[in-house]
Amino acid sequence: MGELKKWRDQEWVRIGTDGKIKGPCGTSKNKKNPDRCLPKKKAQSLSQKERAATARKKKAAGAKGKKVVANTPKAKVRSRGR
Repeated sequence: MGELKKWRDQEWVRIGTDGKIKGPCGTSKNKKNPDRCLPKKKAQSLSQKERAATARKKKAAGAKGKKVVANTPKAKVRSRGR
């Protein structure tokens, strides 16, 4: 199975800075500094506090102009085969 197909099957969701799941990834109103996205299973495995921490980290770095921001250690997404 191709990597893109695996990625699409994960059903990514958008995480707000309050730690709540806001909807599907790619639906953020702020296109310059979008919300953090995580696979739905990963997002649900984290506490609301942990989701809020990774979302705030992305928003803070995005405000400084960074495009790619690493997740917090707890929110790190690992692929199954590795």
